[in-house]
Amino acid sequence: MTTFDNEMQEIVESFIVESSEIIEQLGPDLLALEKNPTDNELQNTIFRAVHTIKGTSSFLGFEDIMTLAHEYEEVLNKIRKGDLSVTASIMDVMFEAYDYLKTLIEKIKNKDDSPIELDGITEKLKTISGSGGESEHVGECVQSSKPPQFETGEIKESPADTVTQKLSGETTIRVNVTRLDAIMDLVGELVLGRNRLSLVTEYLNEKLEGDQVEKDLSESYSQIDFITTELQMAVMKARMVPLTKVFNKLPRLVRDLERETGKMVELSLIGADNELDKTIVEELNDPLVHILRNALDHGIELPEERKAVGKRETGAVIVKAEQQGNNTVITIKDDGRGLDADKLKRKAIEKKLITAEQAQNMTDKETFQLIFAPGLSTAKKVTSVSGRGVGMDVVRTNIQKLKGMIDIESSPGNGSTFIIKLPITLAIIQGLLTKAGDEVFAIPISSIVEVLRVRKSDIQTIDGHAVIRLRDTVLSLVHLSKTFGVISNGSRMDWLYVVVIGLAEMRIGIVVDSLLGQREVVIKSFGEYLGNIPGLAGSTILGDGSVIMIIDVGQLIEMCVSGQKIELKRSKAV
Repeated sequence: MTTFDNEMQEIVESFIVESSEIIEQLGPDLLALEKNPTDNELQNTIFRAVHTIKGTSSFLGFEDIMTLAHEYEEVLNKIRKGDLSVTASIMDVMFEAYDYLKTLIEKIKNKDDSPIELDGITEKLKTISGSGGESEHVGECVQSSKPPQFETGEIKESPADTVTQKLSGETTIRVNVTRLDAIMDLVGELVLGRNRLSLVTEYLNEKLEGDQVEKDLSESYSQIDFITTELQMAVMKARMVPLTKVFNKLPRLVRDLERETGKMVELSLIGADNELDKTIVEELNDPLVHILRNALDHGIELPEERKAVGKRETGAVIVKAEQQGNNTVITIKDDGRGLDADKLKRKAIEKKLITAEQAQNMTDKETFQLIFAPGLSTAKKVTSVSGRGVGMDVVRTNIQKLKGMIDIESSPGNGSTFIIKLPITLAIIQGLLTKAGDEVFAIPISSIVEVLRVRKSDIQTIDGHAVIRLRDTVLSLVHLSKTFGVISNGSRMDWLYVVVIGLAEMRIGIVVDSLLGQREVVIKSFGEYLGNIPGLAGSTILGDGSVIMIIDVGQLIEMCVSGQKIELKRSKAV
């Protein structure tokens, strides 16, 4: 990897940012060109994008990118001049070249100087640009000793001037994520201080009612409360990125799967401008890709099959994102054949994931959750798309990691809908304060499905596990006081509170003695002294200075399944 001085390093970083932005837009533009092959303006836009990458990479000495971009540019130049028609096979090569360009830029970003073989793709591009039309041998490599002829006259200003100009006129700056994390930690401390001040202000207002000091204190607290909230939102927004970064990859995926499976699909993307924390968006890519692949392989039928049952030959897939309170909800809906509950049960029994008796007592909604089980696949044969029993298990794992939930709705013959619910951020959360025995626990609001008040007589026992009947399902219960070994005097009331929580596709009910209201809580790790305590994500400090525990929904569900009990260790230091 070439070593640069500080001034040139800034230009290289600017090149990476600019080229990444160009590549991000180039993918959707290529897809648009395939659908509108005669759009001259679109042809020129794509040509200029590749030309810009070629020019700046030439100036910085990135020869692989320069050479590939030049051959790419030759093809695009013939297309925009009308010497070459856009066809499916030519687009295949152009997409392949696009993937190589993307990989090369990523290698520079990661400071990876390992070699990459480009002869195959450059020869394909040369074959196309030298044919004057679509060649029947697009994929064949043509040997040529002629070096690339660069069109130096087309660059009207020096690449260095262009990059420097962009640096001087830039309205944004690149900030390391660790710095934003440090600011978020400080904001978290400020939120805790604000909560403490709130309690003190409330106490003094009662003591000094009508006094000028009470009035000044209330006004000062209101101002600090407002500024703290605004600062918190500003830092959170600085970490947020639009879902466009994930959504823009989906049309290309659908296009490739159409070519591979012979199916016809119309993809609609709605709400791509919704924003989520950078960490969440990065982890969201794999679940969406796997769900979409599953929809095209298992859900959408072949054109002749759809026509036979009175459907349009072209299937429809809608990916929609929308804001709901402190959560973002993403739905992936298709109009395919839907899920077959009986078929899923048979496969699960065959794989010994469930027993025949369990299958008989399962509702359709519970049966649909079986697709997340590792090793389960209903594909008739193994293909590059599916059939190995992996994929949907990845969806569950990633959604769990993001503290999210996923639901499935399906109707035979009418398609399926996957509903993913995610918190906007994982740093400062809204929590429901609950009391179990002498301990107060905070449960993340984003993981709460609903809160119930049930009679003690409604709780039944199945195989030693407490359960209740919730509409058409049986809900397992876990008592916080029993799970964490805290002292409980037991509720004398005939009613109990059950907080229904969910993680990915799983649901359980948490039995608590009382509900104390909703609070904004900052997650603090236990540190090296206490280490990791199963079932707890960390702790937080309330306005009165007391330390309470924050429930880790994922681990608590696992503990519920395994019957594990944890006793909290009390320390004088705490």
